[in-house]
Amino acid sequence: MDYVHGGDIYTYRGMTDFSANINPFGPSPAVKEAACRAMDSIGAYPDSRCRELREVLAKQLGAAQEMLVFGNGAADLIFSIVSAEHPKQAVLTAPSFAEYGQALQASGCEVRYHYLKEEENFRIGEDYLTMLTEDVDMIFLCSPDNPTGNVIDPGLLEAIAEKCERLGIRMVLDECFHEFLENQEMVFAPEKVRKFTKLFLLRAFTKMHAMPGLRLGYGICSDVELLEKLERVRQPWSVSSPAQAAGLAALKEIDRVERTRVFVSEERKMMEKDFERIGVRYFPSSANYMLLKSSYDLFVLLKEKKILIRDCSNYEGLEKGFYRVAVKGREENRLLIRALEEICRQEKIQEAERMGEQWQR
Repeated sequence: MDYVHGGDIYTYRGMTDFSANINPFGPSPAVKEAACRAMDSIGAYPDSRCRELREVLAKQLGAAQEMLVFGNGAADLIFSIVSAEHPKQAVLTAPSFAEYGQALQASGCEVRYHYLKEEENFRIGEDYLTMLTEDVDMIFLCSPDNPTGNVIDPGLLEAIAEKCERLGIRMVLDECFHEFLENQEMVFAPEKVRKFTKLFLLRAFTKMHAMPGLRLGYGICSDVELLEKLERVRQPWSVSSPAQAAGLAALKEIDRVERTRVFVSEERKMMEKDFERIGVRYFPSSANYMLLKSSYDLFVLLKEKKILIRDCSNYEGLEKGFYRVAVKGREENRLLIRALEEICRQEKIQEAERMGEQWQR
């Protein structure tokens, strides 16, 4: 099976990894210590109900405990909800996260794509509502989106949720990057899950808390029937004891989340200015990553400089020349900018030389 995501440090060893969009500060000492302490209990099965984590998270979210479901990362829940619902027709935006299409196609579901326009910076607009028809069973949306970093307007999201509720369409809203948003009012609040029973809000500890190796995601939903179906299709012990312990520690780190949010926002704005200065096209983002476009093969050229970025040519709706880069630490970001400066300067020199040779002929 081909690996189609970022973060493949096992194939590309010894490189500075800009392909994985996680917290640039990495997992906190408290999260790592909690996971290590939990190793003492790996001789017993983990709590299949995630009781302690469920209680603390529900209190923090202001949601009922029974509305929460936990999984082995967000991807586990994506595949589980498709397995539970057995949709026949689904709508996806393009470009967007590859796992949605993989889960749907694996279940035999027909997928229709709503292609977002480059000239509109791949932003979803009200024309999306026309895709929601009575024969559609399920949709996946991502806000901030991956790989663009675009946030869907809350008013539009509510209009989509209302139409899905009216037509009986399961709406899965992926908010795995919501903690990076500078404006938290753009987050689709969990309390709205009570209003929209067809809504399944998907989140994870993976990105902000930098724990992709532990795998911990969760969903918020008020549809009791769906939650019962999920319990039937999911494996019993999908969340390990170390992952549950790390999640509990992460929930205490409110100040660290805020500091990270501020840092990422400032660094992203600095990187945008550098991209403009160098002449690298970028698409405005609200998350901890940015989508770039270049006529140069940045994946290959940066790989030669021991820098790994995400080649986005395998995203539905994109083509060769699109790349995603994460916002990392200050020194690493400067390293990327210097490498791009060198590449652009060298490529321009080579282009001028080729033009000169053609003129002489």
